[in-house]
Amino acid sequence: MKDDKEFLEALESRKVPILVLDQKWHRLFALSGKTSEIKQLEEKVNQLLEQQGKLNNDLKELKKTKNRLMKSIVVNMEGTHEENEGDISSRKLDEDKRLIDEVNVKMGEIEDELIELPRNINSANQELMLESMRYCYERLRQNSKEADEITAWIDKVRVELKKNIIKKQNREINNRQIYSYMHDIFGVDILNIFDLRQEDEDRLQGKKAVENADERN
Repeated sequence: MKDDKEFLEALESRKVPILVLDQKWHRLFALSGKTSEIKQLEEKVNQLLEQQGKLNNDLKELKKTKNRLMKSIVVNMEGTHEENEGDISSRKLDEDKRLIDEVNVKMGEIEDELIELPRNINSANQELMLESMRYCYERLRQNSKEADEITAWIDKVRVELKKNIIKKQNREINNRQIYSYMHDIFGVDILNIFDLRQEDEDRLQGKKAVENADERN
């Protein structure tokens, strides 16, 4: 298997989906569950996605705040021409401008983070992909090994089954021969008497077997 660096270089031109958002990726682990390594990498990707979502929401809220402040500035600029409210409007205008400067700084910081986050998400997602591929190929190898072992067991059982079928047929043929010889030698009347006796003994043995089983239980 090539090392991770060579894999990542080969995958640079390929678009890898965000695995944690793909239900089929989760189904890969339906039988055996996720390893601790995969769980850690999954959590890392989820945290980055949550961070991205939060920053996008924060940016939207800051844009709304900035729009409100801009509207307030327009109103206060008009108010500075009023004789009685000029001082109040001027102070409010200065405060709004100060707040806009703060909003602009925060928006700039968030935008910088949002530029960097996709790269971080992609990097974490690639780590998760590599670990997932290791898991999958290990499962494939293990499943193939077990399938081969089962095939060998089936082949062995098939041979034993054929042998036992032949043994069974031989025993049945032998029983028919014995009964036929007994019939010829001893005659029907004597054989019927012994058949009845054998039936009684079989019933008695069956009854004892049931009683013994009940005692054991």
